[in-house]
Amino acid sequence: MDVIGPIEPKASNGHRFILVAIDYFTKWVEATSCAHVTRKVVVNFVRKNIICCYGIPDKIITNNGSNLNNKMMTELCDSFKIQHHNSSPYRPKMNGAVEAANKNIKKIIQKMVVTHKDWHEMLPYALHGYRTSVRTSTGATPFSLVYGMEAVLPIEAEIPSLRLLTEAKLPENEWVQTRFDQLNLIEEKRLDAICHGQTYQRRIKRAFDKRVQPRPFEEGDLVHLKLLPAQKDKIGKWTPNYEGPYMVKRAFSGGALILTNMDGEELAYLVNSDAVLLGIICPKTIPCSTMK
Repeated sequence: MDVIGPIEPKASNGHRFILVAIDYFTKWVEATSCAHVTRKVVVNFVRKNIICCYGIPDKIITNNGSNLNNKMMTELCDSFKIQHHNSSPYRPKMNGAVEAANKNIKKIIQKMVVTHKDWHEMLPYALHGYRTSVRTSTGATPFSLVYGMEAVLPIEAEIPSLRLLTEAKLPENEWVQTRFDQLNLIEEKRLDAICHGQTYQRRIKRAFDKRVQPRPFEEGDLVHLKLLPAQKDKIGKWTPNYEGPYMVKRAFSGGALILTNMDGEELAYLVNSDAVLLGIICPKTIPCSTMK
């Protein structure tokens, strides 16, 4: 689950944000526009748009924003036995599925808007377009994986497709039997999507591994942590790019690090290895030749 915004110019109804959630398997997207992403808005979205429509999810993954991590959200997850996980701070790739959905939704809305203030009215149509498009990672449309059949598209209302023409000629009892057969095949279609997704992920991993050089870290290594743009704004314009040194307390195989300061105090969050520099940092934070 993630938030798009603030969007400028704001919509004619005053909305400036889009709250988005995606199902990791079917790639089905739920979204709603709002003026402010408050704790109450988030909790109501989860309750009404997810739980009451599709049932209780096993896990919810969000970033570390206070509007997505608070007492109300914790109470909701506890009451429905939902596991709430956080992605690594300032690491959008850790919540990549919803980030990719955000990008696609923004592109669709951008092509549909007329006055740039009517984007909230185009949001339902953008969601419909996303849900009825074949996703590369599953080889199927989110709509078919959820409902077991393809949606009737708006263009098919003007120019009937062969599918609609064929169904229109069927007697009622044959149409019911066809629909029954489609529902019986939904599990098979979902299994095919799982196999397709696993193959796709292996292919993406191989391509990623070819262009990425591993950066091994060991316990006790001294590193400097990259300052993020938001942190720089708080400190001042002429701040260095890195802060530290920090010491690696534990390094995980996936690239996550647990860091401590020089007093032995552990950072409250995990850090990804691509956000740190290993070695000694020269004045003005220019990396030395000894860095990796």
